[in-house]
Formats: sequence, structure tokens, C-alpha cells
Amino acid sequence: MVEKMFDGFDHTRHQQEVEERWGTEAAVRSDEWWTGLDATARTTWQQDAADLNAQWRAAAERRADPAGDEARDLARRHIAWLEAIPGKPASASDGDTAAYVRGLGELYVADARFGANYGGDAGAAFVRDALNAYLDDPR
Repeated sequence: MVEKMFDGFDHTRHQQEVEERWGTEAAVRSDEWWTGLDATARTTWQQDAADLNAQWRAAAERRADPAGDEARDLARRHIAWLEAIPGKPASASDGDTAAYVRGLGELYVADARFGANYGGDAGAAFVRDALNAYLDDPR
């Protein structure tokens, strides 16, 4: 699945949904960012995402502690990855990254399309719980 996760990736496929969830400005900024990347940068971003998702799945499958060191490192990296993407919702753009990340964690669990990236329901719940644990105590 990781190898094919972004095969034929079309960032505009969910434009209407992005606009409905996070606003037109978020969709426009995200589109400008993506179309501004060259082929190498796009491939690198996609591989980084695939690698991070695979590491999340592996940790969830091993039943790692969502508040443990491994999950904390994954959460830190996940948040840094999210922060690097322009076009975040206004709450995150205004500095409330925690609310944005918590909301995404809930979305990963509620929407099977997102949860599939983390191995399904249990993996998505692990990611959500790890993100929340990290945000509660970033040390």
C-alpha cells in the first residue's frame, strides 16, 4: 500500500471537501504550494509522508505506548510535517496548532479514508492518542 499510496495523486480531487472543512483560503494556499513544487520536491514530500505513515502503522501494530518515546518522536515529526504545509485552517495559521492537530487526529479516526493510512481504525486511534499525549506534554 505504501508504494501505491500516492500513485496518480491528484491534489484537486478533494478541493470542494477541503473548502468546506477548512475554507477557500486554505484550499487556495495548499494548491499554490503543491503546484509550486517541482517533481523532485513532490516525490520527496510523498515519500516522507509514506515513510511516516508506515512508521505509525508499525508502531500501532506493535502496540507501542501512545505516550512512549517512539510515539512521542512520531508525533513530533508528524506535527512538524503538518506545519510545513501551507494552507492550514485559520486556527492553525493563528497559532493554535494544537487544536488543529487534535481535530485532525479525530478526523483520522472518524474518516476511514484517513484511517487507512494508519492501518485502519486501531492504527488511526493510536495516532490520535499519540498526538494528544504529545500535545498534552511536549516536554
